[in-house]
Amino acid sequence: MNTCSFYIVERNTVLSSPRGICIDPIPEAIASYDLDEITLATLCSHTSLQIFHGAREEGFKTLGLAVGQIPKYYDAYPRAKPDDFLVVGSHLDVLKHAGELRDQNVILIPHGSLVEYLGADNFLDLSVPTFGNRRVLQWESDRTKSRRWLEGAGVHMPKEIRDPRDIQSPVIVKYHGAKGGRGFFIAKDYADFVKGIEPSAQYTIQEFVLGTRFYFHYFYSPIAKTGYRLRKGALEMLGIDRRLEANVDEIYRAGGAAVEPTFVVTGNVPVVLREKLLEEVFDMGRRVVEKSIDLFGGMIGPFCLETMVTDTLQFKVFEVSARLVAGTNLYPTGSPYADYVYDTMSCGRRIALEIRNALRSNQLTDVLS
Repeated sequence: MNTCSFYIVERNTVLSSPRGICIDPIPEAIASYDLDEITLATLCSHTSLQIFHGAREEGFKTLGLAVGQIPKYYDAYPRAKPDDFLVVGSHLDVLKHAGELRDQNVILIPHGSLVEYLGADNFLDLSVPTFGNRRVLQWESDRTKSRRWLEGAGVHMPKEIRDPRDIQSPVIVKYHGAKGGRGFFIAKDYADFVKGIEPSAQYTIQEFVLGTRFYFHYFYSPIAKTGYRLRKGALEMLGIDRRLEANVDEIYRAGGAAVEPTFVVTGNVPVVLREKLLEEVFDMGRRVVEKSIDLFGGMIGPFCLETMVTDTLQFKVFEVSARLVAGTNLYPTGSPYADYVYDTMSCGRRIALEIRNALRSNQLTDVLS
């Protein structure tokens, strides 16, 4: 099989597919679309309710990608139910339907489940126009690369321990990729590390930072002309959440019994930040976006900085999620921050609005890859 290439928009950068599979140049694919009949599609999971609801609010058709069968819970939420469904046998089967999706003028909206279950390399092989810059997946899913990105942006991060034999105080061990906290564990020394690690997994070791967790929901638009300006486009911060994790958030109820803490994300709760800290929040987001432009052409659309704020009010960024995160589900009609900019604006609808604005200004290829 010959190696083919595809275009990453806006930067005229040609990349090879990691699997050697031929991918249509995205501008050429878009050129074949009926722009009056665009359909926004995503996997029926994670943040699909707000994506479909927001797309409908902006006047787009919607398509749900369902694995095995159509989830019945959509019947309970008619305003967030997609217009049509494509049922596939497995997540990887989505790759087989690329031509069919292009025939329906589909723009794919990525979220955590779609990226994790399809896999970053397979996602690069999916020859369907996608909102955002796919190159970010290579930086987000690899914790070594994401650390290089964040440190290069000048944000404070928890100290990294490269050799587990050097563990001398509590650390948290995290696996690569979007795992929803599954498998993460705390180790106090090398023996704890050996007991908890999955031998074949890629991992990173960070110091365990005490503080308050804040997850910031940013949106970067490369085509915006107003707002919090960057060297190109503008940055928004549409909401904040913190995650509920089982069982670490409730471990105190065990009454001192020996319980191993776990970090599986089970839900999210809304948060409002001290107003004086917003200046630093926007500055962190700005630096991360502008460094992404230097490294791989830039993020587009929603991303999340996962942070800890210490008792000295210092932010430490322990992760970046360069896509729509589940914490945005708290705000289907807007957050206390989105309300200062828009009426009834979720992150899902903000994606649809960006696509709508790009269509109006003939800049669609500037927000797709």
